Amino acid sequence: MTYSIIGSGNVGTALARHFARNGIDVAIANTRGPDTLAALAKELGEKIIPKTLQEALKADTVIFAIPFRAYREVARESTNWNGKIVIDAMNPYGVPPEELGGQPSSDLVAAALPGAKVVKAFNQLPAAVLGSAPQQNGGRRVVFVSSNHEDAAIAVVRLAEQLGFAPISLGKIAEGGLLLQLGAPLVLKNLIKQG
Repeated sequence: MTYSIIGSGNVGTALARHFARNGIDVAIANTRGPDTLAALAKELGEKIIPKTLQEALKADTVIFAIPFRAYREVARESTNWNGKIVIDAMNPYGVPPEELGGQPSSDLVAAALPGAKVVKAFNQLPAAVLGSAPQQNGGRRVVFVSSNHEDAAIAVVRLAEQLGFAPISLGKIAEGGLLLQLGAPLVLKNLIKQG
């Protein structure tokens, strides 16, 4: 399984830190090019691999850690999303509800990525908390996972465990996944699972 992070802002960098800490190779890309990621790669080590956006989109699992409105632009950078797992770590900050058309934001992302298996995950924590060590007070920090594709959700649960988190599956996007929408009760919650 190959991984990439699209976005080098607070959330993308937080996730890159976890890949580096756990010795898992991950490509990282942004729209400005791999040269702009050299300092981050130097800081985090050889497991963080700067790539062009087009190269990074070839990974089996692609994490969208970009401003929400940028998903359409990134979607156009690849012609083949079939079978890819796309982790939606975005929140639609500043997007009026009417722009979402009453749909969960992940459904809009899925519509722009035909054939991809979209999984909502890593979006409920503030970036500074997401980037800190997942072990806290004798437990592990919870991340929630939701997808309409059970196999993709299972793969992301495994990844979250590898990164040191305590993943909890919430089922389908239109069901438990609604708890991960901006303004919903689980967003910005730092929960710790004991044991």
